[in-house]
Amino acid sequence: MHDDSYDRRREVSRLYKKYYAMKKEDKRRTILFTVALTGLCLAVFAGGRPLSYKKTAAVVPHPNEKDYKFNATITREVLENYLGRSITMQSLLVGKGDFSDNLRMIKNIGAKFIGRSVCQWGEEADISKNLQQEKELAEKVHQSDPDIILQACIFEIVTPQVDQLAIPEWAFTALGVPVAKRNFSYLDMLYPDGKFKNQWGRGSVPDVSRLETKLYFYYLAVLYINIGIEGIHFGQVELMNKNDPNLDNYNQVLTLIRSYAAQHARRHIVLCDSHVPSGGFVRDGKLLMDFHAFPLRIMETPGQPEDATLKVGHTDALYGRSKGGITPSGWRCEHLPYLVEFDNYGVSKYPGKEKAGDIPFWVWGYDEISWFAHQSKQYRTQWLRYAYNWVKKTDPNGHLEMPGGRQTTSPLDHKKWYYANNPATAMPDGRGDEDIIREIWTTGEITK
Repeated sequence: MHDDSYDRRREVSRLYKKYYAMKKEDKRRTILFTVALTGLCLAVFAGGRPLSYKKTAAVVPHPNEKDYKFNATITREVLENYLGRSITMQSLLVGKGDFSDNLRMIKNIGAKFIGRSVCQWGEEADISKNLQQEKELAEKVHQSDPDIILQACIFEIVTPQVDQLAIPEWAFTALGVPVAKRNFSYLDMLYPDGKFKNQWGRGSVPDVSRLETKLYFYYLAVLYINIGIEGIHFGQVELMNKNDPNLDNYNQVLTLIRSYAAQHARRHIVLCDSHVPSGGFVRDGKLLMDFHAFPLRIMETPGQPEDATLKVGHTDALYGRSKGGITPSGWRCEHLPYLVEFDNYGVSKYPGKEKAGDIPFWVWGYDEISWFAHQSKQYRTQWLRYAYNWVKKTDPNGHLEMPGGRQTTSPLDHKKWYYANNPATAMPDGRGDEDIIREIWTTGEITK
């Protein structure tokens, strides 16, 4: 009598060889062979017939599929999966650029963490007006991919426009102070000694130790959580804590924000980060942020016009310095994971010139994103590969946040925004960098 199990074993052996030969090929084809192989293996050991693709395809994961699931807390693995697919899309939810094409690009490249999607720098009078559009566009993003985290920003700026915003009763209640019918007070958010007043021209740096600032930060965070935001970037926190040396006030407001998120956020958590030149905020062994963030701190290559590299120890770069402790999700780390991003902060008086002066952070006279946008497509492609691999090799806790959309300052070509999108009718100013971003993420490149 013919031995069916012998034939099945031969088929298993043949498919194993074919599976490994195709391991680097198209994802869908690999899954099909995985399914067929699984069915045959079950048949061999169970003595039955191979299971059909229809019955097994929905439950067989791709070997390289990453986990993006979390609820109430987030593991380090899942957090780093998100940071590894992070991209800046400044003001995405207020419709900067063409939203439909931006969403197409997000899906095409497989982005999971959208940095600065709400990027309110001052102009507080527009906050309420913007919220409805932000909510509607956030819903469209999550309809496209419910795993995506959208980030908003609560920056180191407040302007006199904040006086136009009424304080809701729930903000007073959360802070444990008597309810009053009044608006926010700009002056009551500032440092009493005048420190950093008009630091940003018509805007000043708020003092987090002041009740008015904490009311305002809580107010903003609640509004953002209510529209589907799951990440909040708190900007240059070390400018705002000069009267909060023990971090008691930051701890208070972040605890209140997280308590609200635990009840009302999409997945019962909000991920907080900030720029941390000192390496991070740690209070009694506990990290105040869920992850850290910082500019790339790109370094000019002397004598090679507009060429630049990365280096540990250049100015205040974060590489190797992210502090550790117990995270808000409860796990312990020696170094907290962090993002490095192409920062924007203007342009010098000498764009395109080496050592442009006044601050040490100019890259050939530009801020980081303006310098990057000013380069040729070939150089941008080369540099994204270089930066991704360099960060990955230099500090495994670091992750390059890809540039997707960000404000630029470039008086030589008068460009005011960088878009990574492929150029199209809807996005004529797209720089065509989305394909290299997708390729880098797909391959997970490492330096040769």
